[in-house]
This record gives sequence, structure tokens and C-alpha cells, in this order.
Amino acid sequence: MQILVIGSGAREHALVRALAADPQVDTVVAAPGNAGIDTVACCRPVDVTDPAAVADLAEALAADLVVVGPEAPLVSGVADAVRERGIGCFGPSRQAARLEGSKAFAKKIMAAAGVPTALARVCTTVDEAAEALDQFGAPHVVKDDGLAAGKGVVVTGDRALALEHAGRCLSRPGGRIVVEEHLDGPEVSLFCLSDGRAVVPMAPAQDFKRAGERDTGPNTGGMGAYSPLPWAPDGLVEDIVSRVAQPTVDEMARRGTPFAGVLYCGLALTSRGPRVVEFNVRFGDPEIQSVLARLRTPLGTLLTAVATGTLDQQPPLRWHRTAAVTVVVAAEGYPDTPRAGDPVEGLEAAGEVPGAWVLHAGTRRAEDGRVVSSGGRVLSVVGTGPDLDGARRTAYLAVDRIELAGSHHRRDIAAGAAAGEIIL
Repeated sequence: MQILVIGSGAREHALVRALAADPQVDTVVAAPGNAGIDTVACCRPVDVTDPAAVADLAEALAADLVVVGPEAPLVSGVADAVRERGIGCFGPSRQAARLEGSKAFAKKIMAAAGVPTALARVCTTVDEAAEALDQFGAPHVVKDDGLAAGKGVVVTGDRALALEHAGRCLSRPGGRIVVEEHLDGPEVSLFCLSDGRAVVPMAPAQDFKRAGERDTGPNTGGMGAYSPLPWAPDGLVEDIVSRVAQPTVDEMARRGTPFAGVLYCGLALTSRGPRVVEFNVRFGDPEIQSVLARLRTPLGTLLTAVATGTLDQQPPLRWHRTAAVTVVVAAEGYPDTPRAGDPVEGLEAAGEVPGAWVLHAGTRRAEDGRVVSSGGRVLSVVGTGPDLDGARRTAYLAVDRIELAGSHHRRDIAAGAAAGEIIL
């Protein structure tokens, strides 16, 4: 089986790594890839948001399966173009990808499906936003309706700051925002695979969105993650599938836009029960790096079942009895104005730590052959161990061997969970 992976981040590096380990997979090609992916798979250039270009590449490679990593290609219709060529694709259609492409649309689907979520108002003017902020009170939650690479959300107790963010989002052509009530409780990320009918959950994870330790600073695309969740209540995954994922998949099918791919359910475990914070239509980064580190089921076979509508014929997923912690190493200035072009040293030494590996995100190969930074989140360092304490030690031992001028990372990833401090 030949597989084409679309994307260039640490998520795609993790996918390539897992797919290459599947004995049923002969070749993995990544487009466009990055400096790290290039060491384990062939990389090809492509405009990931050009559906015809991606379909042309898949056809030229005689790919059996295309795995779309990021959200932008899905929202632009890449999966539709690939399927029109008769090639299997892991990723929802353009219409189904609206679950992430428009938060207002996702709220509409959740309402129709009876999915528990935060109360919200869709606003198109600053006056409407101000009224909604006052209606829900602090802490204020303001979300850009469209794609924003994980940085379109502001959660703050400062009304002026919330209104400023609303104004920025609304100033763009067609600008629209969603103002929500704030949800209390720890957050959970659950990836649910679906072929349009059946739903199969993966292991839950938790990510860290704020740039600073103790959840301070601005929102980011994610600074780290861990799996499993030792504090999660029994039956949580089954509850999320029955109350959130399956009803959403059923509602999308009822509307004639079946959802086939992975539905990322981001939830808050509130005092009133689980509530959906957001839907994504692709694997979350960095959570999937930790989840895939624990998956024993061959990934290529699993994603092919999603693409071919045979998910209900697959055996139960198998998992390693280990924990995994992912720590993101970010460039100086991230998330506001990340600096690029700095050499990244110590990659080989970090990879030599037993139970650890380094996944590239914002990297490229310079003319002199050195790996240099090229984006905000530069690396994801994954550590595994018998428990979260062990996985944390492994991850940070590897992180400490990496040298990148001005870089920063959080030292508290999974610390609260490892210490038993998360209480529902």
C-alpha cells in the first residue's frame, strides 16, 4: 500500500512515523513535509490548499490512500478532489469540514443533534458582541468563526480585551464571531474515527493551549499534551461517543453530508457534565503525537477502513500500557511574531534518549545542510514511560539536549496529572 500524507507539521511527522511502521504499508510520501519528515519519507512539493494539485500528485504517485493532516486543505475541498479521481482519502468532504471551518455551523449541528455544549451567540457587529459579553459575563470567551490555526480564541476576564479581539475578527470581510459562556472544569481531547456511519474512539488526551506555565499567557496552537488521563472518570469515552460523536455523525448523514475522517471532540468536564468546547475535523496537534505513541493497532489499516467504509469490520483498537508526554519547543516570539532561520542543534542527541523521539514542525533544511527553524512551533518532543512521571522525565531529558536560540517551552506539561492534582 502506498500512502500520501498531506501537511508539514509535527502532526504529519507523527502520522508518517506510525504509517511507516504498519507492515501493510510499502511506501509513505509526504507533501510538502519538512526537514524531519524528509529523513523517514520521500517529500514532494505541493500547494496543500489546491485540491486539483493534491489530486494530481496522488494520481501521479498511484497512491492507494491520501491522509490529509491540516484543516485548511479539508475546508478547501482537497478530500473531494482526491475521491473524484477514485483514490481513497482519509478526511471529510468540504461540506462536512464546515464543522471546523465555521463555529456557527458547528453550533447549529450540535443544537440539531442534541449535543451538550456552551450557550453561545453568533455576532456580526461590535454592538452585538458587546451585548453578548454582558449577557454571559466574565470570564469572556470570544471565537473567530473561521479557521485561525488555534489562535482565534480569547478567554479573558478583561471585557475591553475581549471586545478588542471581537473587533479585530469582525473587521475582516465577512467577519463573524461566536461569543460563548465560559465552561468550568478540565478539558479533554477525544479523537473519534468515523466512516460516515460507525464511530470508533481513540484514547483521550489533554493538551495545553496557553504559552506560559500554569496556563498563563496567550492562546497558542498547543504547547504540549499527554495520554492517558489517569484522572478521567470511568465510562467517559463511552459517554462522549454516545452523547456527542455518534449524534453528530448521524446528523451529518441525515443532512446528506456524511462525515468520514476523524472528529476531534474538545470538551470541558463541567459540574453539569461534559460540554463540547469545539469540534475539529482532523487530528489535533500536539495531542495526536501522544496518542499515536501509545497505539498498537496498525495505523494504515485503520485509516483505510475509515476511507473505505469498513470501520465496523475492524477489531477493537489495541494500546500500549504506557504513557506518553509531548512537549512543544517554540521559536522566540511565538505565538505573536516567531523568529525563523535559527539553527536547531542537538536533534540526534535528543533522539538517543531511550523512549523519546523528536518530531519536526517548523523546520527546513538550509543550503549548508543544517536544520533551521521556519515556524512558530518548531519541534514536538515525545517521551514515553510506564506512567506519566516516567514519560515526563523522558520527554524533558530529550528537550534539554536541544539547542535553539531564544526558544521556549513549558516545563509543566502533565505535571498536575502526574501528581494527582486534577480533581473533578
